[in-house]
Amino acid sequence: MNIFARWCLVAVISSLGVSCSTKLRTTTDAAEYSDPKFKNAQAEIEREPTSPRGYINLAAFFMKESRRTGDFSLNANAEVAVAKALELAPDDIPARKLEASLHLANHRFTKAVDAALAMKAELPRDSFVYGLLADAYVEIGDYTKAVEAAQTMVDLKPGTASYSRVAQIRSLHGDHQGAIEMFLQAARIADPADKETQSWCLVQLGDEYWKGGKFAEAEKIYDEALQNFPGYFFATVSKGRVRASVGDYETAERLLTEVQARGPNAKAMLMLGDIYELRGEDDKAREQYEKFEAFEKELGNAADHNRLALSLADRGRIDEALAIARKEYEIEPSIYSADLLGWCLYKSGDLADAKKYVLEAMRLNTSDPRILFHAGMIARAEGDKSGGNQLLKSALERNPAFDLLRSRDARSALAESN
Repeated sequence: MNIFARWCLVAVISSLGVSCSTKLRTTTDAAEYSDPKFKNAQAEIEREPTSPRGYINLAAFFMKESRRTGDFSLNANAEVAVAKALELAPDDIPARKLEASLHLANHRFTKAVDAALAMKAELPRDSFVYGLLADAYVEIGDYTKAVEAAQTMVDLKPGTASYSRVAQIRSLHGDHQGAIEMFLQAARIADPADKETQSWCLVQLGDEYWKGGKFAEAEKIYDEALQNFPGYFFATVSKGRVRASVGDYETAERLLTEVQARGPNAKAMLMLGDIYELRGEDDKAREQYEKFEAFEKELGNAADHNRLALSLADRGRIDEALAIARKEYEIEPSIYSADLLGWCLYKSGDLADAKKYVLEAMRLNTSDPRILFHAGMIARAEGDKSGGNQLLKSALERNPAFDLLRSRDARSALAESN
């Protein structure tokens, strides 16, 4: 799930006053859930079965718990509860906000836009609605409208949720210092009683440092997030990544394995696979890549299809990757979907179209080193070795470990040119 979609979940949940503290094991053992919020929602449903309120609180519980634990499959429970709430009260605003948030979480971005615009007509000064629009417009690649929606959200209600969106948009436009400043503000003004939200903001801040190759600064922030909210899986995964980035594969492996012991995590699986591949442990690498692929496919529409296709392309399964990339670009023509399609076309040998899409991916001046790496390799393949090498150097200068394997490929390509 993208970071904007997660913000939708936490913002509306906070407004409903729903929180949780007990890790869920499966979606079928609901009778054993001990969190009082869950029990209160159940009791409310039993007491007033024709009211949407209990179902709304139940949905919010599952959404919050999915965010806290990283088990986003729990959002399926939330969908059922929201559907029941809307069946009882089709115009209920909290239920509609939850429904729109779930559209984002499950990559139904056009539906999220439609739902948000409908609520905007009724609630023209509701900041949360503009947050939904900002999120959805980013995902479908309509960045002008995303900027407008985020600015309106800040104007209506400056705070953690709106600042985090501004930070992400600044990062997309290559303003990483501005993004750091806004993520820092978002983290520092977050409700101190909501440890998860506060730590989530810190992780985003740390990730921004990591993107710029500032590994020590990033790790310091991840440690702060873990001190604030011990065991937080987002922070643990990011700390594992930064350890791998500096060559401490042993610690990275331990951290990522710890995350996996608590529940499946796609990023952890991929990073473990890359670490094992770098160490020449091919069987262990293959096992992690296969687990990652199976996990993403189990998630269905909620999967990160761009991440899946990129992994398939880099492991030589070009036809599968290209089919996914074309579909994703058709649904959500963002810069990342354009970059993915361009890379898959390059892998398939279609250099002309590859160049077209990678140029589209660079249209915001986003200094994402992976995009720069892809652009550099495509330029070199087209015969522009000088320009391609400069792009590869820019990627490595931005982050010398932007990807454990692809950064190695960038250095190898540059070495061949010397």
